[in-house]
Amino acid sequence: MKINPNQLTDINKSYKDVHEVHFNFLKDSLLKKGVNVDSIIRKLIDFQVAIPSWALGAGGTRFGRFGFSGEPRSLEEKIDDVGIIHKLTGTAGAISLHIPWDVPQDYNAVKEIANSNNIVFDAVNSNTFQDQPDSKESYKYGSLSNTSINSRDQAIAHNIEVIKIGDKLGSKSLTVWLADGSNFPGQTNFQYALQHTEDSLKRIYKELPNDWKLFIEYKPYEPNFYSTVIQDWGTSFMLANACGEKAYSLVDLGHHLPNTNIEQIVSTLMMKGKLGGFHFNDSKYGDDDLTVGSIKPYSLFLIFNALVYGMENNPINPYPSWMIDASHNIKDPLEDLIQSLEAIQEAYAKALLVDQQKLLEAQLNHDVVACQELLQDAYRTDVRPLIEKSRLDVGGAIKPISVYRELNVRNHLIEKRGAFSIATGL
Repeated sequence: MKINPNQLTDINKSYKDVHEVHFNFLKDSLLKKGVNVDSIIRKLIDFQVAIPSWALGAGGTRFGRFGFSGEPRSLEEKIDDVGIIHKLTGTAGAISLHIPWDVPQDYNAVKEIANSNNIVFDAVNSNTFQDQPDSKESYKYGSLSNTSINSRDQAIAHNIEVIKIGDKLGSKSLTVWLADGSNFPGQTNFQYALQHTEDSLKRIYKELPNDWKLFIEYKPYEPNFYSTVIQDWGTSFMLANACGEKAYSLVDLGHHLPNTNIEQIVSTLMMKGKLGGFHFNDSKYGDDDLTVGSIKPYSLFLIFNALVYGMENNPINPYPSWMIDASHNIKDPLEDLIQSLEAIQEAYAKALLVDQQKLLEAQLNHDVVACQELLQDAYRTDVRPLIEKSRLDVGGAIKPISVYRELNVRNHLIEKRGAFSIATGL
């Protein structure tokens, strides 16, 4: 389904008067504080977040999956769904593919569909956390860390193949997340497992094109609960350093133990020039993969404050690759992703309001109260009019969820794809 720009313009008219009142009031207030409003809007427009192909259908749990009608049945339909989100929000200009679920049948056709939706291909993701029907070797006891050289070779070959697929599409990075670990004490020799993983990653790294990056993801537990080979940012950082300058750590908000200070991790990695990617989601207990900002919006703001400072003050760190990594069990997946994008933009916009120079001065003077006031003044500001303006400037929707529903997007998708379609890979 393609959204007609004229329809979008007509629906926007019903919201425009109220938007302009709110925007002008906020702009005047911010200008009096010395805030460059136009600069913030420009940064919001430039801030693009990749949509993962696996988030476009209904997710599931260990106990079951409840489908959502009109799910995309092919890679082409997944790209079209991202195009809908991007048209409404103006900030979903990339898709991240998961191989082997998203191998194109016709590369030129897939690239043409992406181009027609103003979509580029972000990082490609390998899959060695489950056995494929045609696999000769098993990952039951690990992939890149497996004691079996044959299993390791198979996993390495798969990652190299993913690089080749991504290169044909114009992607510039590979994300590696390992489920490797153990469930029982004594099951695994920790040093052997880590050494095998490092050696395997180095072999994959050698196959990267010159202009590519390798993102190494980490996670403290699940699906293995006694140990995970790449369990924290320090291990990821160590492995990235071992591989080379094109290898980086990737931070997923759900991949931390409860109450972990993620903004400190972000700051450390950026200071060392090793924060390559960032996956957004939210959680109550663990890796819940909930809608971004639905549980801990203030924590998200604090993380963005660290990200904004890092982007401005750590030139050795590349501009991070942004992606949503979520699972939708009961919501319309597209509506959930739109809500996540809005929460991300809100946190980013609020972080841009923080006067970093005044904050640093307060920190140097040990004025703890002033530090808190500066942060909370930015956080309490309703920045939604700025986000609405950024969307309007690129032809998006003032109220994306409302427009999505007014256009009956989900019903149109159901008419085309059927009520019982299941997204590939789920």
